[in-house]
Amino acid sequence: MAEVWDERQLAADGFEHVSSELDWYDGPRGGLVGVGGVPHYFRCHDIDLAVAPDEYVVWPADAALAGLEREQWALFVEWNQRYEDGTAGFERHPGHGGVDARYDELTALLTPHRQAPAGARLLVAEWRYDDGDRYRVDGVDYWVRWRERR
Repeated sequence: MAEVWDERQLAADGFEHVSSELDWYDGPRGGLVGVGGVPHYFRCHDIDLAVAPDEYVVWPADAALAGLEREQWALFVEWNQRYEDGTAGFERHPGHGGVDARYDELTALLTPHRQAPAGARLLVAEWRYDDGDRYRVDGVDYWVRWRERR
């Protein structure tokens, strides 16, 4: 288990809360987070952790896109709660397609924006975890502080 931090201290130290997770593989690989308080997508620069373990491509998401991402995230969190409670199986995961019409609609709307555009910034991430639930409507249990690549 990673060390956990107080949310107030994380914010005071310049960390920003990840509001939705789009990809996880041995750590955060993609999602939506604030950068200077402005919503941004982030995507792992190179999946080979030995090459670039903390480098991410980061690009802005406008307020409308961020709202749609949060809406889709809330649908996932709702399913996950039912899954954890034992009232929904993995086959009901909304990401499988054909399970939740609104989730599918949001996927179609959001997918083109989840690819880094030319000119996206390459930043280095420092991750910390809070003691909240892993998945919750306001995001996940991890926070990030960005710095320029050296």
